[in-house]
Amino acid sequence: MELWLATGNKGKLNEFKNLMDALDFEIHSQDELSYFSQPPEDGDSFQANALIKARALHSVKPESWTVSDDSGLVVKGLGGLPGVHSARYAGPKAQPSENNAKLLKMMQIRCGSQREAHFECYLCAISPAGDEHFFTGILEGSIAEKARGSGGFGYDPVFLPQGSDRTLGEMTSAEKNAISHRSLALKKLLQYLKEFSQLK
Repeated sequence: MELWLATGNKGKLNEFKNLMDALDFEIHSQDELSYFSQPPEDGDSFQANALIKARALHSVKPESWTVSDDSGLVVKGLGGLPGVHSARYAGPKAQPSENNAKLLKMMQIRCGSQREAHFECYLCAISPAGDEHFFTGILEGSIAEKARGSGGFGYDPVFLPQGSDRTLGEMTSAEKNAISHRSLALKKLLQYLKEFSQLK
C-alpha cells in the first residue's frame, strides 16, 4: 500500500522512513510529484496547518494514504513563539542557523533564566476513503545557552530534552528518534495503521 508524505523537508522524510520501516508501506514524498504545489501554511495552529497540507496532497493522491506533519518549537518565555512560525522565525527564507541565532538573541533579551520550551507535533493522516485522523506528540525541555551539536535539523542544536544535558543536535538519530515529538506522534499513527491493516 502506498503512503504519501506531505513534506519536502529531507530531515523529516528520513525520520518518517526510519520510524515507519516496520510497516509494509511504500513511502513516497510530495517532491516526486512535479505537478504538486505546496499550499500556503496559513493556519493558526499546528493542527490546522497539518490538515491543510494533508488535504492538498490527498486531492492529487486520493487512492493512497496521505500523511502530513506540522510541528515546531513553543517557548514559554516568548509567549509561545516561534510556534507555527518556527520554520520562518528569522524570515520567509531563513536558514536553520539564522532561526537559531534569532531565538538565542530573543531568549537573552526577554527570558533571562526562564528557558522552558517544548516541541509539538501534529500528524494528519487521510485514508483512501477520505477519513481524517490526528496524532500528537510533545517533547518537553528547555533552550540551551548556545547551539551545540551538528546532528538533526532545525532547532535541534539549541533544544535540551527534559532530563538531558545534551541537545538533540548532540544525539544520534536513534537516540533522538526514541524520544522526539515526531516519533511520539508517529508511534500513535503506526499503531493505528497496524490495526487498520489487520482489519483489512
